[in-house]
Amino acid sequence: MIPTPLARGLALVGGAGALSLALAASAADNWPAKPITFVVPSSPGGGTDIYARLLAEGVGKGLKQTVVVENKPGASGNIGAAAVARAAADGYTFLVSATPAIAVNPYLYKNLPYDAEKDLVPVARGVDAPLVYVVPPGSRFKTLDDLLAAGKNEPGKLAFGSAGHGSPTFLGVKVMEEKTGAAFTHVPYKGMAPTMQDFLGGRLDFLQSDVASVLPHIKSGKAVPLAISSKSPLFPKLPVWTDKGLPDVPQSFSVMAPAGTPDAIVQKMNQTVVQAMQEPSVKQRLIEQGYIPVSDTPARFSQQLQAERAMWKALIERNHITVE
Repeated sequence: MIPTPLARGLALVGGAGALSLALAASAADNWPAKPITFVVPSSPGGGTDIYARLLAEGVGKGLKQTVVVENKPGASGNIGAAAVARAAADGYTFLVSATPAIAVNPYLYKNLPYDAEKDLVPVARGVDAPLVYVVPPGSRFKTLDDLLAAGKNEPGKLAFGSAGHGSPTFLGVKVMEEKTGAAFTHVPYKGMAPTMQDFLGGRLDFLQSDVASVLPHIKSGKAVPLAISSKSPLFPKLPVWTDKGLPDVPQSFSVMAPAGTPDAIVQKMNQTVVQAMQEPSVKQRLIEQGYIPVSDTPARFSQQLQAERAMWKALIERNHITVE
């Protein structure tokens, strides 16, 4: 039988698809053939940067290739995220980010230079980063219940600082206010460093901070922890507020890739990240910083990310929170 033009066309299309898959598989087999870049959308020294450098060390060993950490701070993570969204989808550029750039900012900013859902694909949720409520030494608040009761009985009297309107350190308090009826005065800063400076200077009544940022001050006695969002080996006796029915505040450090990155590379990077998180020396150092290693597949990470996006979107819309 002589093939019809349609049949010949379908055969050509099928052949092209098979060739494309074969080329992608070949590229993954040879990957990585050169150094990989982890883009961190925040300044050096912060929680994301600390995690990214530990991760780069572990991933570099696992892949037997150099992993470079490149900081691109600004606009609450949007500058770094946009740079990765525009990068070549060849498996040599990844975003290592905290929650805001991939799950919060799309609902806060009207004109983002990237689409977090379309331009970036989930690779691995490497660690959870618990949040902790802290007060200055000598504070009249000895428990989180004390603090929340004061926020309800004396609305607006107590001030807390955060890393900005899009940060979990602000939105987490907003979630708690909604749940309990407490009301506090928010003082936004450009990052946790200036927030911590004012807290240590006695100009703030409390903070909800990621553990890594406040841990040195807890150890020195300059910050007193009241409760934590999830169980941590660092604070085995510290009350976990979710155990009391108070809302969780998901905060993690994750790896994302430009959309179009071959799935074989995404899967291989995921496996390498998970292995790095479980490597004894890396795992111990992560735990010492207050992080909790996670072993998610890309699919499970994607599901978690969608749930977080829905949560933050609803919170932001209910409270009419916007950032110019």
